[in-house]
Amino acid sequence: MESWGWWLIAAGALVVGELFMGDFVLLMLAAGAAAAGLAGVLGGHIGIQVIVFAVVSTLALFFVRPWIKNRFYRSSHQVKIGVSTILGSEAVVMERVDAENGQVNLSGELWRARPHDASRAYEPGDRVRVIEVDGATLKVGKD
Repeated sequence: MESWGWWLIAAGALVVGELFMGDFVLLMLAAGAAAAGLAGVLGGHIGIQVIVFAVVSTLALFFVRPWIKNRFYRSSHQVKIGVSTILGSEAVVMERVDAENGQVNLSGELWRARPHDASRAYEPGDRVRVIEVDGATLKVGKD
């Protein structure tokens, strides 16, 4: 088999490996192997093919891979999970909120609440913001 055929087999194997890895490194090496195979088809000897593989793989790793990762993972950095999803949210006071007790409705769920500033109190119907979460109790306040 010609050397270009081995490059194309290697490129295919690297693409399959990328399916299991998902970090785009093997995909960049596959691009280099495919380019080396193309160089072989066009008549380049093995030395040229190796140089094409090295250059294309290196350029792909340093320029294409970061761009692809940014495109794929851009929105995942903006995803909020846990407590951060409710901090700053608006809630409606359902039962007077003071230093001793209180209850608010946050997105259709009832939560135990206390004022962030213990000297304050909020009456039913008041709109408050979640400032802190302390276990299952929301610390709320007005803007």
